[in-house]
Amino acid sequence: MSRGRSFAPVVDAKTRVLILGSLPGVKSLAAQQYYAHPQNGFWRLVGGLIGVELQALPYPDRLAALRADRIGLWDVIDEATRPGSLDAAIRDHRPNDLIALIETLPDLRAVGFNGATAARLGRKSLAGLARDLTLIDLPSSSPAYTLPLARKAEAWAVLGLHLR
Repeated sequence: MSRGRSFAPVVDAKTRVLILGSLPGVKSLAAQQYYAHPQNGFWRLVGGLIGVELQALPYPDRLAALRADRIGLWDVIDEATRPGSLDAAIRDHRPNDLIALIETLPDLRAVGFNGATAARLGRKSLAGLARDLTLIDLPSSSPAYTLPLARKAEAWAVLGLHLR
């Protein structure tokens, strides 16, 4: 069984909202792109926040649009064993150093956790954080979480309050 690894964080010093997933899935790892599965709602959800149809853009332009709107992206897990893409199958994980990253983001106001696994592990990793940040549990953008996209978008809209 192979081990999956997270990608480099997509952030800069102007990042106001950091969205944390759990660990890239099989399609994302193969493409070396965040949220590469075509049924994953991530790019539609974030595009709705910033008014840009991100899914239609080439991947480097998607990342540039995130940075332009002060949105960062990373994962709570650095490396883990996981057959397939379901978070429930994650085993033997090693966390990313979220606190070290956050310390490099002076404008950061909020952290959004994309799904229950990201929230559970991310909140645990941030327990010693000295900064006062808003932590937001979001419904997963994964197609495995069957809440309708419109309902997910309602919950994700709270991120927009921290971008202005």
